[in-house]
Amino acid sequence: MAGKKEESSERRNKTRTPLKIPVDYSAVDVFFTEFSANINEGGMYIETDAPAEIGTVVQLHFRLPGLVEPVQVSGRVAWLNEEKGPGGEPGMGIEFQDLPHDIRERINEVVRQLRFDKSES
Repeated sequence: MAGKKEESSERRNKTRTPLKIPVDYSAVDVFFTEFSANINEGGMYIETDAPAEIGTVVQLHFRLPGLVEPVQVSGRVAWLNEEKGPGGEPGMGIEFQDLPHDIRERINEVVRQLRFDKSES
């Protein structure tokens, strides 16, 4: 599949919800600020022209709509989209890892609210 690389044939099993927010992330000794394109209970897609390699563990820091406190989580680069095309901007799919229960619930609540708001419009 030209331009896309993935670790397995099954990238995700939950629908992503569009969400464009700034995301700070770090991998090893490098720090970046990019934008997310979408999110779900299991991960998010970050738009970037310089994605980390598949399998890289990243630390993420972002603010979800409606929440005062920023979210800080670990994730793993699960797949890459290296070309701009009909599927969107180049970037990387991040799978959240070892989410504490309270953070998972905060993310789930925001995703549910975003989906509800979208269905109402």
